[in-house]
Amino acid sequence: MVVAERKPIKEILAMMADYKKILLVGCKGCVTVCCAGGTKEVGILASALRIAKKKEGKPFEVIEKTLERQCDPEYIEQVAPIVEGEGVEAILSMACSVGPQYLAKRYNVPVYPALNTTFIGGSLEHGVWAEFCQACGNCIIHYFGGICPIARCSKSLLNGPCGGSAGGKCEVSPEIDCAWHLIYERMKALGKLDELTKIFPIKDWSTSRDGGPRKVVREDMKL
Repeated sequence: MVVAERKPIKEILAMMADYKKILLVGCKGCVTVCCAGGTKEVGILASALRIAKKKEGKPFEVIEKTLERQCDPEYIEQVAPIVEGEGVEAILSMACSVGPQYLAKRYNVPVYPALNTTFIGGSLEHGVWAEFCQACGNCIIHYFGGICPIARCSKSLLNGPCGGSAGGKCEVSPEIDCAWHLIYERMKALGKLDELTKIFPIKDWSTSRDGGPRKVVREDMKL
């Protein structure tokens, strides 16, 4: 899932400084799972903004709405009556960065991000998420025991550990597991260590972000 976290309240207040009425939009997708932008978080941020504005002695109205997804035009359309009919001056989006971009494309009012999009990852334990994927577009984790060296190695090495690895930990921080130590132990457990000695073709990076914005087209699903 896409993992995000809320921007500092001071930064958000600075964005909202010139407005008296805004629409605060949450998302029931990834940011709900990582507790950053769901219905609960929308309510918390809305309350914080109202309290801060009240202390400043400034009138401020927040309309709260949480959409099924903000990365889908059909759901973005659901807030049209609010944006176009209730005098909303700006939209504050609590979604990954796709959400505010979709909102900005659809509505002729300023749109602001309330979240910082961090990475594609998963849950380690309650309240803790870690990066597992950099969306390179050409997955090769099957060569490495199901572990991605691009995302999980601090140097994204594809040819074994660097000289800074020690005791199974990364030189960047003793709290970071060396991805190649994990790969070695996994391949050993699978009885496939010999596969790490194979020479593979150079990875095809043409599917990564370096080639510009990417697109996936499913002809069988197009209307």
